[in-house]
Amino acid sequence: MNRAGYRLTLDLPEPLLPWRDRPTKWENASPASGPYRLNTAGEYLYYPDGGSAGYDHPVGQAQFGLGCIASYRTETDPARRALFLTRARAQAERLIARHVEERGAWWFEYGFPFTHAVHTGVDYTAPWYSGMAQGEIISLFVQLAELDAVCQQDRDRYMAAADGALASLLIHDETDPWCVNVDSAGYLWIQEYPGATPGTGDYTYNGMIFAMFGLYDYARATGSTEAADLYDACATTIARYFPLLRNTRWHSFYCQTHRVPAPTYHQHHINLFSQLHWQTGSPDFAEHVDRLVDDFPAPGVSGTVRFEAGSHTLYRFDTATGGGWTAAKGDAELERRTVSFSRATQAPATMRRRIQGRGICYLIGSGAYAGWWVGESWTRAYLRGAHLPTVYRPARTVTMPGAAGTEVYQIGGDGAVTDVKTLTPAAPVPCDRRAIVNGRPMFQLTDGEAAGYWVPASSVTADTAPAVTA
Repeated sequence: MNRAGYRLTLDLPEPLLPWRDRPTKWENASPASGPYRLNTAGEYLYYPDGGSAGYDHPVGQAQFGLGCIASYRTETDPARRALFLTRARAQAERLIARHVEERGAWWFEYGFPFTHAVHTGVDYTAPWYSGMAQGEIISLFVQLAELDAVCQQDRDRYMAAADGALASLLIHDETDPWCVNVDSAGYLWIQEYPGATPGTGDYTYNGMIFAMFGLYDYARATGSTEAADLYDACATTIARYFPLLRNTRWHSFYCQTHRVPAPTYHQHHINLFSQLHWQTGSPDFAEHVDRLVDDFPAPGVSGTVRFEAGSHTLYRFDTATGGGWTAAKGDAELERRTVSFSRATQAPATMRRRIQGRGICYLIGSGAYAGWWVGESWTRAYLRGAHLPTVYRPARTVTMPGAAGTEVYQIGGDGAVTDVKTLTPAAPVPCDRRAIVNGRPMFQLTDGEAAGYWVPASSVTADTAPAVTA
């Protein structure tokens, strides 16, 4: 299988480690109704159609348990902390008690039939298995074993269970059950939805990356070269196939097999690729994050739009209530008008997002032009301040070309430019983040006289590792 040599960064700060960004809220720690709820033993089960029969849902159990561990780590109330730990351990104990052993590996069954509503070929009778579940369950066992409140005997049991789950990701013989295969070009895949024919599947991106977090947790806890090498192979695959995940200037694709745009997963992809960048230290994945942010930025951004003096075109689009995108409406243009301002002015914006088939636009929230959209332009109409930061760890570098120099800007919290310099550095300059600053992508510089200044992304060349090719 292909491996590009991605190495793991094992000393990440606590907030950047897997699953710390997905804590279970206290109000969700004891779900008692709906399709996913706890039984009397505190085990998280799936109840189709809200019925009375509960079934094992390994991804749901792992994610619920990991969310409870994340909350346990930060909770200060002793009673709540104890319950979060109890909830997490209940999921681990059920998974251990109900695992299936095949070919020296532990497998965790889905106990109900499943047919994907959109993706043809994802049609299972019970029991069935998922590589996403296998990897996430490794994280659950490893993270429980790391907690001081867990006794040594139970730590040993959890790590033995993690060993069994890891073994399933090291099996590539494609005999049922299976969840890992190597494609015809030599790239390894952990299949969230393994196909009925061994070696086929949905090639789902987010499910594979979530499974990789289990490999990262295991390698970090044990020093396992097997887990690290398997992670390297997976990262090589994700980097190689990023162009197929990306859907330029729109929502990224959910999987390679069906290539269906996935509005609800695009932000997941941004978050997951950020973690791949932190876990490997590679600029490859940082660059992927930047491309995804530009393709369809998170719409939960608001602020003040500055209009320069002159004429501006405003639009009304057919959107969901509040301005969000919906497939049924498709952002069709309903109306446009031209307005003119004799001097620079401003207006509040409640949303910044890409309009389908167009550029980035702002939704005006109040005043004479409430409900109208205006296109983003850093010279003519832009949201003041820095938004949607991508944090780089380690820092990247940017190269400023040409003897004429490159302008860099010091930006205040309200977006006001407080200083401008022209720099001609001979060497690449480190930067610790990228953001949309006053309507255009910029890198924040961190070294020497440039420290704290922002440089437009269009003015520099950012570092990337050599492209991974077949």
